[in-house]
Amino acid sequence: MDYQEFVPDIEERFLRYVQIDSQANESSAAVPSTAIQWDLLRLLERELKEMGASEVQLADYGCVFATIPATVNFKVPTVAFMAHVDTAPAFHAAGVKPIVHHQYNGEPITLPDDPSQILSPAEFPYLHKKIGEDIVTASGTTLLGADDKAGIAAIMAMARFFVAHPETPHGSIRVVFTSDEEIGRGVRHVKLEDVAADYAYTLDGGELGELTYETFSADKAVVSIAGVSTHTGTAYGVMVNALNLAAKFIDFLPQHTLTPETTKERQGFIHLYNMHGTAAVAEIHLILRDFELDGLQRHGDLLRTTTQALALAEPRAKISCTITPQYRNMRYWLERDLTPVNLAETAIRRAGLEPIYAPIRGGTDGSQFTERGLPTPNLFTGMQNVHGPLEYISLQDMARATEVCIELVQLWCQDALEKGA
Repeated sequence: MDYQEFVPDIEERFLRYVQIDSQANESSAAVPSTAIQWDLLRLLERELKEMGASEVQLADYGCVFATIPATVNFKVPTVAFMAHVDTAPAFHAAGVKPIVHHQYNGEPITLPDDPSQILSPAEFPYLHKKIGEDIVTASGTTLLGADDKAGIAAIMAMARFFVAHPETPHGSIRVVFTSDEEIGRGVRHVKLEDVAADYAYTLDGGELGELTYETFSADKAVVSIAGVSTHTGTAYGVMVNALNLAAKFIDFLPQHTLTPETTKERQGFIHLYNMHGTAAVAEIHLILRDFELDGLQRHGDLLRTTTQALALAEPRAKISCTITPQYRNMRYWLERDLTPVNLAETAIRRAGLEPIYAPIRGGTDGSQFTERGLPTPNLFTGMQNVHGPLEYISLQDMARATEVCIELVQLWCQDALEKGA
């Protein structure tokens, strides 16, 4: 199998998919959170049907399912391959104009719609490894959306391969496209009986060969502040400005030891990502991340202690801190049965790559699926610099992801045959 054969199909699909705005919205209570996600979901439903996949279903909670039926007559675990249709709300995502830099020459890439955005291999060393490959960027004013439309394109290319090659031995394959991953909500609505798989893989990772079975554990915190509002002309001794209290709360937190920009590797953090309000009421939104539960607990305790201290300092205000669990480190469950991880490692090696085990300083849908009882490690797609204007990806990396998925499906079949024997 030559992974280059998948490049034209992946290029055509990926360029179409990233031009469909599908950004999630955390402030929306809808399911999915934005109506525009349905545009891509319906397109994928149609393309899977046209491809010849079976049991294609678009669930009312914003998820596409399909089956590539087994081609063997012995029992093989059903394996699902998953990617999410939504893009991150962290940066502009409307009007994406993808640019393919064919046979990248190793020079800095200046993005035309904002020449201040320069993608340089000196700053991003992984790009230097991609010389001679086909690099896709956005134009400088939007994110690209490789997170996770790269995963979608790679999975669709895999599905097309198996539909076109029924002579290839494999068990039942499930294709699953979810919504609202970027705001941590999509999996909450997904029914495991709809997934109908024994094991799964998300394609939502970065560097070539990356295999992840450890992620952050995550909570979300909202600090609500109700001050005392009155006319500024008569405010002396009466007004309690909620925005000033919000600023004090933030100042109380460690600024140089516990933020994303000051931590790395296995260090956790508290990240302030949204603050809004008026002098009367204000809200502070934070995310808490750590690889271990006791570290996550310490982050939460720090926020609670800070809230209590601020409330004591200004008893006229009403201040509360609500912490909500989001997902947990998938390692806690996957280490009980490393079969899906071990087979993925073998598939990566069969594709001529070296597995890279890297804990994700974030999470995937696989974190929640694994916690719910569906073991779901994460595989690479090649995406880099996600959630910003310098996002880029190699078409060849996506094609290698497709190749690994095809190898992996066959390995599950081989493993079942050997165990049955």
